Amino acid sequence: MAQDANNQPDAPQEGIPAPEGPANLIDTDYVIGQDNIQTSKFGLNVDLHGKVFSVSSLLILFFVIITLALPEQMGPIFNGAKSFLTDHLSWLFLFAANIFVLLSVVLIFTPLGKVRIGGLHAKPDFSYAGWFAMLFAAGMGIGLMFYGVSEPMTHFDTSITGDSWAPLGGAQGDQAAAQSLAMAATIFHWGLHPWGIYAVVALSLALFSFNKGLPLTMRSIFYPILGERIWGWPGHIIDILAVFATLFGLATSLGLGASQASAGLNYLFGTPNNDVTMVLLIIGITLVALMSVMLGVDKGVQRLSQINMALAFLLLLFVIFVGPTLLIATGFVENMGSYLKNLPALSNPFGREDSNFVHGWTAFYWAWWISWSPFVGMFIARVSRGRTVREFLIAVLLVPTIVSVLWMTAFGDTAINQLVSDGFQGVKNAELPLQLFTMLGQLPLTSITSFVGIILVMVFFITSSDSGSLVIDSITAGGKVDAPTPQRVFWALIEGAIAIALLLGGGLTALQAAVITTGLPFTIVLLAACYAIIQGLRSEPRG
Repeated sequence: MAQDANNQPDAPQEGIPAPEGPANLIDTDYVIGQDNIQTSKFGLNVDLHGKVFSVSSLLILFFVIITLALPEQMGPIFNGAKSFLTDHLSWLFLFAANIFVLLSVVLIFTPLGKVRIGGLHAKPDFSYAGWFAMLFAAGMGIGLMFYGVSEPMTHFDTSITGDSWAPLGGAQGDQAAAQSLAMAATIFHWGLHPWGIYAVVALSLALFSFNKGLPLTMRSIFYPILGERIWGWPGHIIDILAVFATLFGLATSLGLGASQASAGLNYLFGTPNNDVTMVLLIIGITLVALMSVMLGVDKGVQRLSQINMALAFLLLLFVIFVGPTLLIATGFVENMGSYLKNLPALSNPFGREDSNFVHGWTAFYWAWWISWSPFVGMFIARVSRGRTVREFLIAVLLVPTIVSVLWMTAFGDTAINQLVSDGFQGVKNAELPLQLFTMLGQLPLTSITSFVGIILVMVFFITSSDSGSLVIDSITAGGKVDAPTPQRVFWALIEGAIAIALLLGGGLTALQAAVITTGLPFTIVLLAACYAIIQGLRSEPRG
């Protein structure tokens, strides 16, 4: 239980039951609160963890200044680090991701799946609709918009030509086999494995926070391993790394979203597709995100997520019914089958004939998902109290995978069909941010659907920003779920400022490489979380 600066225990947070009986792993009071700074000046309340906040801020500032001042020197350093990690440690990323998926699946079918997050009598905070919307929007939103067309098309092109980047060696000259492999490889990157990564982080955080009375921060995962040392510098370092990875992972995503939105506006309205447009987009979207942050999770993030999911569902239905409907309907089953059939080969971390595909795609993705896991995992944990472990894992692991398969089938197969059946080369030859809009340009109501696509990118941008602000604020406030609103506003502004600074400084490529380097330490964190989950669940009462 937390203590304030005077060493007096706080009451349990509203809605979070105090640990009960043998389920509590903690023998001593939680003392991280002694490092918290609580002030009220000019009408603004502040409640920060001094060490985590100050060190995180200094590291972030140092990184941004160096990147802006020395972009030519920093670029090769970060690119070299990314190349080293993907070339030499791909096996570790693939092996670890397999462990996360296997653990999640096993827990679904064991008695441990009956454990309820928050205790036996905890009730869910959100409806299924609101919960699913927030899970999906936080985890994959911008990525599905950005890669939904481009990744299937890229894999198809390399498979049909027999390029060395092709998944599993490709299917040179065989269009049907190449399309099957392309869709299997795409779904592999957006299916069970990424959501297994998120599930491990989210479940471990939710378990140790809502059931064991620990703060909702990354350090809590390590209690079974580090014990009381998580309240000292070992725990501080874990949380600082989480803040660093989360902020820069978000900034990278915001850069992708801004580039795609700018390209869409240029395609639709002829606006300049340049840095000025992208900066204005980031400023405007950050302001909207601030409004959502100030409203909080219930009124802000949840409502925006529901609106965005409704728009995404409408766009998906439009592509299904206006595009090659029969191909999409049959393709969903075929692509799911191809994914499951090729899953063992795609997941194999050793002896792959498509080593360039592993290094250039899979290891990159897994490291990116792992570096994002503090952000997505904490947000999922924050909104999942009251669910059983089985219910939680089915929702987090399986539901988004099925939706991703449907999304990738609709958009990817439509784009490939335009190339194969219609001979349309536009999508294949378009720049990456434009490929979605180029595909929609071959369907009716182009102006409307492209505009909806731009709105979707922006709102996914907003939901990532505001939910990320909630997570970072929780970490830098010592694990408090409902820290003062001005702190969340501060982090939302910082996210936008970092994205703008790195965009203008030409540091987006270096930033992406830096995000990948955070994947290595968090791979170890997640492997430790697997042990912690099992230990924690074994001590919990089961309904």
